[in-house]
Amino acid sequence: MLPRIADSLSFLYLDIVRIHQDDTGVCAEVTSERHGTETVYLPTAALSCVLLGPGTSITARALATFARHGTTVLVTGSGGVRCYAATLPDSLTTTWLERQTRAWADDTRRLAVAGAMYEKRFGTGTAPAGSTLAQLRGLEGQRVKAHYRLLAQQYKIGRFRRAYDPDSWDTQDPVNLALSSANTCLYGIVHAAILALGCSPALGFVHNGNQQAFVYDIADLYKADLTIPLAFSLHASTNPEAEARRSFRDGLRLFKLLPRIVTDVQILLDPEAQLDIPDPEEQLVDLWDPIAGAIPGGINHGEGP
Repeated sequence: MLPRIADSLSFLYLDIVRIHQDDTGVCAEVTSERHGTETVYLPTAALSCVLLGPGTSITARALATFARHGTTVLVTGSGGVRCYAATLPDSLTTTWLERQTRAWADDTRRLAVAGAMYEKRFGTGTAPAGSTLAQLRGLEGQRVKAHYRLLAQQYKIGRFRRAYDPDSWDTQDPVNLALSSANTCLYGIVHAAILALGCSPALGFVHNGNQQAFVYDIADLYKADLTIPLAFSLHASTNPEAEARRSFRDGLRLFKLLPRIVTDVQILLDPEAQLDIPDPEEQLVDLWDPIAGAIPGGINHGEGP
């Protein structure tokens, strides 16, 4: 039995390596003038996601092993910034995808889920009943700006303005560089958890029109606790992107992010649901019936002998 997504390690970022499968497992070959070629074996079944940066090559056998073990593989830019593509693990159940789709397709339920997301971020009562999505976005903007001002005062860095411009990446200040880098790592972990649950990363409730809309929705729940304070703490760093990745990964051990993502997604999509659903490996494929709903698969439903 493979580890559950909630029990997996967080993420691994790789660049300028060759990843392949040998008789022992999946390994990364790192070549340098000083040390020659070194081989490092990867714990594929225990990783939630692998971020492949520039200069990385991977064989079909290694990629198939990642997929079989439920490890999401993301192709990213330098430093893990910007996600270009992601693999879909072999999820054998659509239980949570169906619940996500029903909630997303109903405008009333979609707004309710969006409101629940804001209350998870800012506290109970911060999304008044009857609020429109535009009002909720306005409240969010005010609180995020206030959070930026508070941290800027704490670290005595003057006025801070959030900026993300890949075309002028090297000219940005350390806080923005660290925040972009840490956020991308966070998106990778959230993306992996969403896919492992069988949900669609594209069906967002606050964000819309992007293949990672739901990823951005869920990632926003944790930025105020994880990536934003970390980025401000690196305001004087000479290498904020690399330090943000390392510090972010170390902080996840205490935050226990993956179990929180799984539980939060399930509660948001269906607050009344029974969360102790068997692992996908333990479930058989059901059949759909317009009257009875899901009926057991793997048996003969023909009448008579």
